[in-house]
This record gives sequence, structure tokens and C-alpha cells, in this order.
Amino acid sequence: MSYVDGFVLAVPKAKLDDYKKFASTAGAIWKEYGALAYVECVGEDVPYGEITSFPRAVQAKDDEVVIFAWVTYESRQSRDAVMAKVMADPRLQPDWATMPFDGKRMIFGGFETFIEL
Repeated sequence: MSYVDGFVLAVPKAKLDDYKKFASTAGAIWKEYGALAYVECVGEDVPYGEITSFPRAVQAKDDEVVIFAWVTYESRQSRDAVMAKVMADPRLQPDWATMPFDGKRMIFGGFETFIEL
């Protein structure tokens, strides 16, 4: 079964084009190093819940959109190898002052697949 990294983050609407450019570069690098798929989605129907929700999870503000993304790998072992290369790649070394999102509010995690249809 495959392995998946999932990400949820808030991006200011004014910086969405910058984020899309960043994500395109990141996706190409992930794929270059062996990721099977790289997907980024912008929230369209993500209501602010009373107790939990995607916007609450990342403390999205009124002028921000929620991004939901995932990367698929052959296995956890493959993910660890790909991620080590991605994190060391100078093309993705973050300049937090110019990043088009607040990395402190991003949530992420690795997931072992148990159903693939």
C-alpha cells in the first residue's frame, strides 16, 4: 500500500498566485525525487465550523483561503528517502520572510494507506 503526507494551511488571498508558483516548483521537485503524485487544492466549500473545521485547524483569517494538499509515495521507506532529498534541496530552502503563507499554522502528517480503491 502507498504512503501519504497530508498538509493543510492558510494562504492570504493576495498571495495565492505566489503560493501557486511556489507549489508548482515544490511539486516538480517532489516528483523529481520519486513521489508518485503531488496534489494541491484551494478551498472552495470549507465552512468555518462551530467546533472543528479546516479553517479553524489553521486559524484561517477572513482574507485567507485554506489549502489542502497531499503527496503520495510507494511506501513509508520511499517517503523517508524522498523527504530527505526534498528537505536538503537548495531550491526549497525557505526564506520565511518571503514565504506566501505562515508555516507555523500549517498542519501536516504522514499516513499509512489501508484502503485504495
